[in-house]
Amino acid sequence: MNPDGQLFTAAPGDVEISPLLEEAWASAWQQSFPPRAVGRRLWVRPPWETADAPGRVSVVIEPGRAFGTGHHGSTEGCLALLDRAVGDAAPPRALDIGIGTGILAVAAIKLGVASVIGLDVDPDAVAAARVNASRNACADRLEVRMEEPESLRDALPFPLVLANLLAHTHLALSSQYRRLVAPGGALILGGILEHEDSGVVTALVTAGFALRETLVIEGWSSLLLEASGA
Repeated sequence: MNPDGQLFTAAPGDVEISPLLEEAWASAWQQSFPPRAVGRRLWVRPPWETADAPGRVSVVIEPGRAFGTGHHGSTEGCLALLDRAVGDAAPPRALDIGIGTGILAVAAIKLGVASVIGLDVDPDAVAAARVNASRNACADRLEVRMEEPESLRDALPFPLVLANLLAHTHLALSSQYRRLVAPGGALILGGILEHEDSGVVTALVTAGFALRETLVIEGWSSLLLEASGA
């Protein structure tokens, strides 16, 4: 019966009822997260895929309610720039603002960064990042806090800062980035639509950064910037 009190009419034809295999439906979503090679050295895979890739560093990420699996152009771009920025001489410390699943922080550690502080205001993200850190055997090197970057008032500047956020958030945090990135340090930003990247670059250059590289994947721009030495 519809809201007006009238009976619904059935379409002509026979009605057939058949069972659905619950197991297939339960695992079908996993097909959206196949393992993938990112950058020169990274291999991002979900925990139900156990095969590693020869010559690559595995980053195991459980997809969940937090953002970041490596399958979005924004995250992939940040990972590729991180791979290039770290190079053969990894910085000793890094900061990940808006840590999400922890994929960037974990990848940084797997690439040789000694320790990472990760910040997020979403409790689901904080929980997911901690689980993924444990899954990758780097929980002792990743400190996850439910805080804003403004809370790091007494922290020494970091040689590497990561932030996969939206463009308007980068604009709002431009002065915080300059405070938190050490002179000569690297800032990797993601979550920026391609048509928005010029505005973000302008704001960051004004704040004291130089653009080193832009990487566009599927309409999303990721930026590698360097803090001035002053």
